[in-house]
Amino acid sequence: MLLRLNTRCFSTSASPHPWLFIGLGNPGDKYKGTRHNVGFEMIDAFAESAGIPMDTAHSKAVFGKGFVGEVPVFLAKPQTYMNLSGESTGPLAAYYKLPLNHVLVFHDDLNLPCGVLRLNDKGGHGSHKGLKSVIYHFRGNREFPRLRIGIGRPPGQMDPKAFLLQKFNVTARQRIDEALQEGVDALKLLLSKGLVESARRFNQEQKYKHLRVQTLPV
Repeated sequence: MLLRLNTRCFSTSASPHPWLFIGLGNPGDKYKGTRHNVGFEMIDAFAESAGIPMDTAHSKAVFGKGFVGEVPVFLAKPQTYMNLSGESTGPLAAYYKLPLNHVLVFHDDLNLPCGVLRLNDKGGHGSHKGLKSVIYHFRGNREFPRLRIGIGRPPGQMDPKAFLLQKFNVTARQRIDEALQEGVDALKLLLSKGLVESARRFNQEQKYKHLRVQTLPV
């Protein structure tokens, strides 16, 4: 069984080291299903797959904890609104005394085609305001891993802000649903094989997917 909350310990000093997965998004039904909320969707997909209930409030986030194999996993969806995500992310990492290389942030990415993912060990913010806030609350430290979830670029002269807050059309929704399952599989690989090996395998697979989908209409 993936969960044995009554008999297993979440001590951050125990081996293997715990992971904190944080999905970025905006709270409320108004934003559900929008492009900017795919980080939340990835958390929900992983929680469902792993049998981890998201039924607690912690550090301004909807929160859950469980085990995947022998690895303790904490899941969080900050409820601060996107641009203030660090107000939740920073305190959560500090509370569990986790090194930042075990804090993985899921977020939408305009620079990847819709449904294409990348698993990176570090990076900048790429003008993503949620990531800017996270980096600020990590005292400027950018060396934390991210799962980038491609949502594509806005068509024509459309305002990127409006594009982010739109819901997916049918074709794009299908691609995102497929990507969520691919992301869940990658995260489980990360927990068993580590970040370096899982990112190498996963990004190679996604590179080929990128070539297939970048010319397709959404």
